[in-house]
Amino acid sequence: MARPEKEAMVQEIQERLSKAQGAVLADYRGLNAEEMTQLRREARNAQVEFKVLKNTLAILAAKALDMDDLVPYLNGPTAFAFGYEDPVAPAKVLSEFAKKNKALEIKGGIVEGRVVAAAAVTDLANLPGREQLLSMVLRGMQGPIYGMVNVLQGNIRNLVYALEAVRKQKEAAGA
Repeated sequence: MARPEKEAMVQEIQERLSKAQGAVLADYRGLNAEEMTQLRREARNAQVEFKVLKNTLAILAAKALDMDDLVPYLNGPTAFAFGYEDPVAPAKVLSEFAKKNKALEIKGGIVEGRVVAAAAVTDLANLPGREQLLSMVLRGMQGPIYGMVNVLQGNIRNLVYALEAVRKQKEAAGA
């Protein structure tokens, strides 16, 4: 590749790394073309960009972005999964695919600009989704409200029972 083309590729990789909220690096050795196509399809469905990049160009881009911690992960065949809207999506897609295909090995990742190890990527993939977390927070906020409503209803219910007992007592006394 000519030098201007390499510089353009490095610039493109820098742009992807800086725009991505989350990225996962994986070793794809052992996957056949059909499995790679399936992985790309699953990534696309989750709004994750899946790219195989040259390590030398990725190293230059990482160093330009002061991501020197990323360089040790850039050896051997390396594929990147970039998530621009959801930092957890690339981790979930590649972790799920790695469970089904043992040939895919997660090397590490980037979460909101920080380089993390493979174990952290796996932990991130095991977190509940955004919607599930929001529903858990909402349940936590609604719990005290439901408790207060039950307490207030309890006082009204007791008042009704007392009035009913007084009514029955007056009926019995009047009969």
